[in-house]
Amino acid sequence: MSQPEIAASRLKSWLMFRSGPRAGTRLPIPDGTMRVGRAPDNDAVIDGADAATVSLYHLEISRTESSWRVRDLGSTNGTWINGERITEIEIVPPAAIQLGSQGPEIAVVLEDAAPIELDRTVEISKISIPQPPPGGTSSAAAHEGMLSDAVTRARDLRAHGLRGETMTIMREVIEHALRHSHRRHRAVVFCFLAALVAVSSLGIWQIIALNKEKRTIDAHIHQLEADLQKASESADADRLLSRLDDYEGQAESLQRRLLFRLGGSHEDSDFVTRELRSLMAEFGAEVYSIPPDFIDRVNHYIEQDQGPDRPIVARALSEAGGQIHTIRRILQEEELPPDLAYIPIVESALTASSASAAGAVGPWQFTAPTAKAYGLRVDNEVDERKDLVKSTRASCKYLRDLILDFGSGSSVMLALAAYNSGAGTVKQAVTRTVRDPIKQRNFWYLYRARALPLETREYVPKVFAAILIGRTPDHFGF
Repeated sequence: MSQPEIAASRLKSWLMFRSGPRAGTRLPIPDGTMRVGRAPDNDAVIDGADAATVSLYHLEISRTESSWRVRDLGSTNGTWINGERITEIEIVPPAAIQLGSQGPEIAVVLEDAAPIELDRTVEISKISIPQPPPGGTSSAAAHEGMLSDAVTRARDLRAHGLRGETMTIMREVIEHALRHSHRRHRAVVFCFLAALVAVSSLGIWQIIALNKEKRTIDAHIHQLEADLQKASESADADRLLSRLDDYEGQAESLQRRLLFRLGGSHEDSDFVTRELRSLMAEFGAEVYSIPPDFIDRVNHYIEQDQGPDRPIVARALSEAGGQIHTIRRILQEEELPPDLAYIPIVESALTASSASAAGAVGPWQFTAPTAKAYGLRVDNEVDERKDLVKSTRASCKYLRDLILDFGSGSSVMLALAAYNSGAGTVKQAVTRTVRDPIKQRNFWYLYRARALPLETREYVPKVFAAILIGRTPDHFGF
C-alpha cells in the first residue's frame, strides 16, 4: 500500500450535504456500504424539497480500507459526478456527487477529527458542550456560544428524526453553565436561564396550539372535499370551492409561520400521496390538499397497470427502457419535466406502429394535421410520427405551446389535459362552466368543479400512475 493510501486509510470519511436545509451536515461513512435515497431506511435520507429528483434508493457508497466507490442503484434521474452521468466509479475524496443533473449535491470528504456523529445512535446524555475559553472571553459571550451550540444540535437531531430532546439539551446547557460560572455571576446566569426556560415553554405551547389549529383546518378541508363529491348543482359546488379555497389559504399561511416550521407536526401520508406531492412541486402545481378522488383514480390506474396491463407496462420499462431514456434526455434538453417521458406508455405503450381509431400514429399518437403543424413529414412515402427522436422533438414543441397557452401555476397539468383532448376542447369545456378567468387556469379548481371532459379527467391521473411506476418501479413490483 502506498504512503498516500496508508494516510487516507487512517482518516475518517464523511458524507456531507452541500445543498438544501441540511447543508453542512455530515454523516460518517462506515466500512462497507452506505445507501442514499428518499426511503426512510437509507443510511442517508434525502427529503423535503430536495427530494424531487431523488429515487427511493438512489446510490450506494462503498468504503474499503483505502478506496471509495459510488454505484448508481438504477435511479430515475441518474447520479452525476463532474457533469457526467455514472453507473459505477471509484472516487478520490473530496468528491462532489449530484443526485440528478439538477438535483441536490452531496460530497465525500476526509477528516481526521470530526464533530459529533449526527446519526440515530447518538446518546443525548453524552452530547459535548464546548468549554468556555480561558481568559479573554466574557461570561455573556461564553453563554451565548453555549446557547447557540445547543440550538444547532437540537436542529441537527430533529433533521435526523430525533424529536423531543430539546429540553434534555437545555438541561445540559444549564448544568454546564452553572459549573463554569463564577459565584458572582450565578445570579445573572439564573436570570438568563429562567428567561430561556420561559421562552422555550411559551414556544412549546404555541407549537401545540398551531398543531391543533392545523388539525382543525384539515378536518374542515376533509369535510368540504366529501361535500364536493355529493354536490349536484354548480352553485353549491362554487360555494363549497370558495370555502375550500379559504381554508387552504389559512393552512398555507399557518405553514409559513416560523414556529410551525420548527415544531409543527407533519403526519405521514401514504406513499402515492407523498410521491404525488413531490411531482406537483416539480411541476409547479403544488396544492395544500390534492383532491381525494384524484388520488383514488391514480391508485385505480396503478392497480390496473399492476394487473391487466402489467405486460404492457413491464415491456415499456424493460425492453423499451432505452426509448424512455432517449425521451427523458430530449425533454431535459428542451427544459421540460423529464417525467413527461411516461406519456407514451399511456398513449401507445411505446409502440411505433400503434394507430388509434382517430388516425393518431406513433409513440406520441400524433394526428396527421398536428404532426405536420409541428414539422413532421407525413405522406405516402414517409411517416415521421413513427420516428422516436423526431416525434419526441415535435411533442416537446407541442407541450411547450400548451404550457405557455395555459399560463403559469398548474399549466403543466392543463397541458396534459389538453394533450389528450386538444386545447380547444379544454377551453370550450372550461368557458362553458367557469366565468372567472383566474379559475379557468387553475387545474385543481377545474378538476373539483368537474369542468373538464370526463375522458380528460381520467387521462391525467392515468398519466400520473404511469409516472409514479416509472419513477419507482421496484416499489410497485416491476
